[in-house]
Amino acid sequence: MIKVAIAEDHQSLIDGIELLLKYEEDIALVGTANDGKALLQLVHNVKPDVILMDIKMPKIDGITATGSIITQYPTIGIIAFSMFDQEDAIKQMIKAGARGYLLKNSPLEEVLTAIRAVHGGGTFFDKAIDPSYTTTKKNISSNKSILSKSEREILTLIGKGKTTSEIAAARFTAVSTVEKHRKNMIRKLGLSGKGELLRYALEKKYDF
Repeated sequence: MIKVAIAEDHQSLIDGIELLLKYEEDIALVGTANDGKALLQLVHNVKPDVILMDIKMPKIDGITATGSIITQYPTIGIIAFSMFDQEDAIKQMIKAGARGYLLKNSPLEEVLTAIRAVHGGGTFFDKAIDPSYTTTKKNISSNKSILSKSEREILTLIGKGKTTSEIAAARFTAVSTVEKHRKNMIRKLGLSGKGELLRYALEKKYDF
């Protein structure tokens, strides 16, 4: 079960997300907070797995709260939740330790996808966000570290344009095994399909 906490100063938005999560068998809402100070106390009490974090909150802002939480509880996955897509805000949240960034006008289903991706060790960034804002050395290092050796090798071959069958032949393994690795990488990296995995491999140009 994924334990989720929400930090948001608009109660109506909290209520909407709470209703969304209510019907998910693998996700449980364990607490909400309307300001950063209350959030820090909530985290201390319930130790959530994932936090949806508003950036502009009373008492303690989301960037400061993120840094404080990650320092004490580095395994908690934090997803920034904001109306704004400015480069500075995004980079500050990533630097503070956030592994996701969602805009508040995103479809609610994106919230579920982001929660599961970040909980699985991956990242998730709103499609409306300029990819260059999220490409930092820290972020690249984090993404590389969550992939296994086999996954990194397969990602390199994907980036070179190899098909699943060609990868299986080159690695002397079954096509189903390669497909399984593909699915695991998509989940870990917070991507939404094979097309995004190929784009990721091409953009990063990793040679593992």
